[in-house]
Amino acid sequence: MSRPRTPRRLAFAMPAALTALALTALPAFATSTPAQIATSKTNGVAHLKSLQAADGSYAGSGLSNEWAFSALAAAGTAVVDVAPGGDTTKNARTVYRDLISTAAWPSAAPVVTDYERGALNAYAAGIDPARVSASRNLIANIYGYWQTAEAGYFGPSANFNGTVFAALALGGARTRTGTTRVPQALTTSMVTRIRANQHNDGGWTYQKVEGNPTAINSASDVDMTGAAMAALCVSGVPNTDTDVVQAKNFLKGKLVSASGAFSSLYGVNTSSNGWGVAGLNACGINPQSAEFTTPHGKTPVDFLIANQYNPAGGFKYKPADTVPSAYASIDALRAVAGAGFTAAPPAPVTPGAPQWVAEPAFTPGTAARLALTVDDGAGNLRVCSVSLTPAGATTTLGDVLAAATSAATPSGCVTGVTPASGTGTVTSVNGKANSGSDTWKVSVDGSSFAGALREKTISVGDTIALRWGA
Repeated sequence: MSRPRTPRRLAFAMPAALTALALTALPAFATSTPAQIATSKTNGVAHLKSLQAADGSYAGSGLSNEWAFSALAAAGTAVVDVAPGGDTTKNARTVYRDLISTAAWPSAAPVVTDYERGALNAYAAGIDPARVSASRNLIANIYGYWQTAEAGYFGPSANFNGTVFAALALGGARTRTGTTRVPQALTTSMVTRIRANQHNDGGWTYQKVEGNPTAINSASDVDMTGAAMAALCVSGVPNTDTDVVQAKNFLKGKLVSASGAFSSLYGVNTSSNGWGVAGLNACGINPQSAEFTTPHGKTPVDFLIANQYNPAGGFKYKPADTVPSAYASIDALRAVAGAGFTAAPPAPVTPGAPQWVAEPAFTPGTAARLALTVDDGAGNLRVCSVSLTPAGATTTLGDVLAAATSAATPSGCVTGVTPASGTGTVTSVNGKANSGSDTWKVSVDGSSFAGALREKTISVGDTIALRWGA
């Protein structure tokens, strides 16, 4: 399977029989205290800092530890403040930005989850994911995996996790001002697919089940249930929504009374608990509320903290383990800190270090990518990554649309524009013309839609949405 770079499970075996008990009268004190959580965060951050390589890196070939960035940010530590031996020239943010700016990253045969992972962790590190460098736009990279024949999916639909993490990245990695940068039409299409892949038991797995009654009736896993419910909630779905409530109830049904663990398809383990709690966190559902406190007075957060080595700070993958796991430590700390699958970067303490870094302009003559959606107002949404080589520090909407006719991935995003050159109002796109008050309008980085003018300035990393309507 193709999943984001997350903890590899020890085995794909069914867990031992661990019956989730119905909730009854609850003890008066059933949760980890704020002091315990604060200690867990402090010690967990110390452990994640110890995972940094001597060159300042967390990421490398194969499975790597850059998911630590989302955990560090959630726990209140800026990634730019994490440097080996205090050498700020090797701080984790700068090293990661340099890595993901290279043409060789992520690999010769990337998959969509590579870019989704990059966007979520760049955001947590304080790197604008759309403006990593003049040539690296992670939002546009994700757009390039849109499935035209199966609108709403990103990457092969059989690997449903690619669509879940697209929603997490596109909804969670917001602009530097906190605005959702993608249009509602795109968000709605992803939400529709996520809903269609919910199993009858209320959860999800990493595989597509839409249209397959047998698969829809199969058992869900805790991990992808946490991720999918988080994807719904970061997309604006309220936690009172029926599908979110069903997911919450699925997780409640997996509680192990004696420990507060979730009984996962991979056995009781810290990473699965972390993903389940992250889903609850993203939806604003308290994982230490009465409904997530077992008859033995345990919560999922209790289970996570019980599997942490203190004061060293690392977390075990399974309770019987005798050494900490990097991935379990990352998953657990992010969950204990109250985050979903990413977190906004905190203000750095390193003197002179900004909260955010972003490429300020195109480099003339350097190939770049931009994210573009075209919504004809009749339910025909086109999504693509547009390749172009700007002649200056900025470009224009007209030049982007011209490039989209021949250099878009997937192709067919724009087949024609009127007028085809010069300046002035865009009157027709893909054969659909303005009609009365129904005209083509444009939004950039989530701004309000306004009349589409060919001469409108487009800057590096802009996320562009065209829409026909009133």
